[in-house]
Amino acid sequence: MRDILNFLEALSENNNREWFAENKAWYQRCYARFVDFSTEYIHRLAEIDPTLVGLQPKDCIWRIYRDVRFSHDKRPYKEWFGVFPATGVPGQPKTWGKHSMRGGYYMHLQPSQCMFAAGIWDPGKELLAALRKEIEANYEEVEDIMAAREWQRFFGQDFDTQWGVLKKAPAGFDPEFKHIDWLKHKTFTVSTPLTDAQVCAPDFMDHLIEIAAAAKPMNDFLNYTFEEYGEFPSRCG
Repeated sequence: MRDILNFLEALSENNNREWFAENKAWYQRCYARFVDFSTEYIHRLAEIDPTLVGLQPKDCIWRIYRDVRFSHDKRPYKEWFGVFPATGVPGQPKTWGKHSMRGGYYMHLQPSQCMFAAGIWDPGKELLAALRKEIEANYEEVEDIMAAREWQRFFGQDFDTQWGVLKKAPAGFDPEFKHIDWLKHKTFTVSTPLTDAQVCAPDFMDHLIEIAAAAKPMNDFLNYTFEEYGEFPSRCG
């Protein structure tokens, strides 16, 4: 993994097509290593979450090339590698992995910014309303999940706040609800940072699976929304 981090650091300092072309072999070596890593990661995850059986790395890994057509940021390449194993709709392969709206197990590689994240990011309006209803109706289950020792070790006592939180209770929900602060979230994710040293350690995969196991109960809870309310559109791109 050290070679991948070194490549990404160099890319961040030379994010242009000329440098990338000169270092294409280095990129290809790192990408192949990341595919191997992701293959093992998915296999190990499927041992704790059987819904992921059959998922392929190509469904979960983002391309390094950025779409700059409508962006002020014209850097041509992503400066990170990411993999997102997540369940989709049976028989609809384009709803799995990085296209899934369901909670999954994201791993992000970027020098000094590595992390693990789980849960549902950026849900559409209908899915967000359904998630809020599910949390409101079953808040004691969420309390139990967040009280677990392993959950506390990695994630603390709240969902991530960096994606935006409403100042007031969302429309249609009781402002006096015990956990109204949860319902103010615009997305329901949790994350934990990973140091470069952890990522490069021989036992990194074991550590990553340990974190994923702690996150699984929340993914299961959030994903029940799809069984309760029906399927929602997959992500584009």
